[in-house]
Amino acid sequence: METQPQETPKIDITRIMEMIPHRYPFLLIDRIVDFEPGERAVGLKNVSINEPQFQGHFPSFPVMPGVLIIEAMAQTAAILVVHTLGKEAEGKLVYFMSIDDARFRKPVVPGDALYIHIEKQQVRRNVWKFRAQAKVEGRVCAEATYSAMIMD
Repeated sequence: METQPQETPKIDITRIMEMIPHRYPFLLIDRIVDFEPGERAVGLKNVSINEPQFQGHFPSFPVMPGVLIIEAMAQTAAILVVHTLGKEAEGKLVYFMSIDDARFRKPVVPGDALYIHIEKQQVRRNVWKFRAQAKVEGRVCAEATYSAMIMD
């Protein structure tokens, strides 16, 4: 008997809101489209002109602020951490500890589908370190290495 490859289950917005405490307008991940528990995840952020930051950043050329791209990376990592640790970690806060080697390569604009690729580099107790890339149409728009701590 031939076995079928298992499809990676997706994590939708309803499940994301059970896992992390962020809410509109600061919930920046719409779906997790791929993940390997404890190792890596890919989050999707559909960038829309209706988001409040575009009223002022910048009205004549709306660009997603780099700090929000970094926050989307952190939220994707938080979902990976919570999924890895299980139900007892749901709703806990994951705080940034450091952000290193952040680079912004290409503007992210309304209409873009921003894919956040994160990979765990190490874990020591409740401190996790990640490497992330944000991509639109396969092109790297931003990247960073960061660490975060999960708190009760």
